[in-house]
Amino acid sequence: MVVCGDDGLARRLTAELRGVYGEQVVLVVPPGADTAGPPMVGPPRSASAALFDRMVNAAVGRGAANAAVPPPVPQHSYGEHVLEAPAATEAVLAEAGVDRAAALALVYEDDETNIRAALTARRLNPRVRLVLRLYNRRLGQHIEELLDQAAALAAGDDELGLPDGSTSVLSDADTAAPALAATALTGTSRVVHTDGLMLRAVERAAPPEGAPGLCTLALLSPPDAADGSADQRPRMLPSDEEVRQAGNRSRIVLEQVSASAGQTAGAGLGMGVVPPLASLFSPRLRWSLAGLAACVLALAVALALVTGIHPLGAFYLTLLDLFAIDEPALGQPLGRQILQLLSGLTGLLLLPVLLAAVLEGLGTFRTVGALRKPPRGLGGHVVLLGLGKIGTRVLVRLRELDIPVVCVESGPEARGLAVARRLRVPVVLGDVTQEGVLESAKIHRASALLAVTSADTTNLEAALYARSLHPELRVVLRLYDDDFATAVYRTLRAAHPQATTRSRSVTYLSAPAFAGAMLGRRVLGAFPVERRVLLFASLEVTGHPDLEGRTLADAFHPGTWRVLALEGHPDATPDYVLRKGDRVVVAATRRGLAELG
Repeated sequence: MVVCGDDGLARRLTAELRGVYGEQVVLVVPPGADTAGPPMVGPPRSASAALFDRMVNAAVGRGAANAAVPPPVPQHSYGEHVLEAPAATEAVLAEAGVDRAAALALVYEDDETNIRAALTARRLNPRVRLVLRLYNRRLGQHIEELLDQAAALAAGDDELGLPDGSTSVLSDADTAAPALAATALTGTSRVVHTDGLMLRAVERAAPPEGAPGLCTLALLSPPDAADGSADQRPRMLPSDEEVRQAGNRSRIVLEQVSASAGQTAGAGLGMGVVPPLASLFSPRLRWSLAGLAACVLALAVALALVTGIHPLGAFYLTLLDLFAIDEPALGQPLGRQILQLLSGLTGLLLLPVLLAAVLEGLGTFRTVGALRKPPRGLGGHVVLLGLGKIGTRVLVRLRELDIPVVCVESGPEARGLAVARRLRVPVVLGDVTQEGVLESAKIHRASALLAVTSADTTNLEAALYARSLHPELRVVLRLYDDDFATAVYRTLRAAHPQATTRSRSVTYLSAPAFAGAMLGRRVLGAFPVERRVLLFASLEVTGHPDLEGRTLADAFHPGTWRVLALEGHPDATPDYVLRKGDRVVVAATRRGLAELG
């Protein structure tokens, strides 16, 4: 297999293929790239980051008794299978052996570079399985069809024997966004979408009583875990007996497997150009209009009682007096004259209110395309730092779950600002490391902070400052370096044992999906279980001795993989016998997915 890339995803993917699946891999990287492990992203560390490093060392020296952190992922050596080249040209791909390779992954950060190399590789080897990293999803669908058609034209389908999904277009942002969004929410699920199916998992302290059909996907580390023994680590896909003996260990439970009903929960959240009617006028203005309407009604009733005319006629005369259209009530009873004066006074009060309503309505229409500011009474929301390609995908996921969000972005040219404007999400422009920016995002009333900027130090500094303002705040950090993420996780957990702290690496979350696609598997998504990853994949039963001929209930290997659903048969019972041609959705560890290969 050949992996071409210019960032940490290429190195993580190579380690995944060699360390987990035992594949022979040739890594193509730019000259001078560090292949020993993922580097730190962002500017050099500031003095505050250096101080934090000393805190980390002190916490590690004390043993960090309050933290339960699995050992870091070992770094794999890439041996001599590293080819340095500035770009994946035809000569470079030929030297890497693409003409005889089983799969090629193009994971450069630039979409155009990946597309150009994919077209070249398809010409060199029509049989090679291509995996492309593209941010543009619509373009990715067309490119996938184009490359498969090119392979079919190079030779007949029967001669080539092309595997299902010979070209796969993935996005690291789309793969990691569901896990990042779910981690920021208390009690909310990790969600993986597939064709017409939604898999939803939540973290629970204990299994609910009398709730049949729930499936435990993982047992988390015990709250008092202090060593690295096997029984203190998270247990993936436990057996029923292990679940019964889990004691006080929290668990991740499959709460819902249901058919998708089309639009998600956030489908109507201000997606149009015209704002909703309620947003045209402020609450104070609406109360003013309601008060004046009540005064007009009271005057009409009083006029009907004083003059004895029909209520509709009294209401009509009141409106005429209100707008100074009626004749003066000369020679009429005193009560009628007093009511006319009161109606005129009410009309004077109505004029500025109507003018304010017009100005507010026009202002709302004028600024509907501008960035919104956080409302005064906002609370219980998620503060999202960074609207790059990862932050944009996370924002969309949070709005699909109908979660209130306030975004913070340093520059006005970020790609996610257009999405935030379309979703009518409040945005604060400013440097998150500057005092007052997080306060403008109402961080003191927020439920969670999700820091997904491209700089580790920025995410860390913002998290530390947010914790000083809100000690119980739930914090989720996107950190590039695994060792640094482990140290941050351990120290923040020790310093704030009552608050939730999570650190996530996008390359760590997305590499299993890319590796599965290179092996011909349809990986639907992944979500983290502490520092491990649980994968959801769609597999065809044909040719799998552990699946074909077994019932859905028996298609379960504790600790490795478990069948969750049968595609195309939502009403299948546990006694359904899997047969050739069926396709199932499985939850598996990375090694378990390799065994199912």
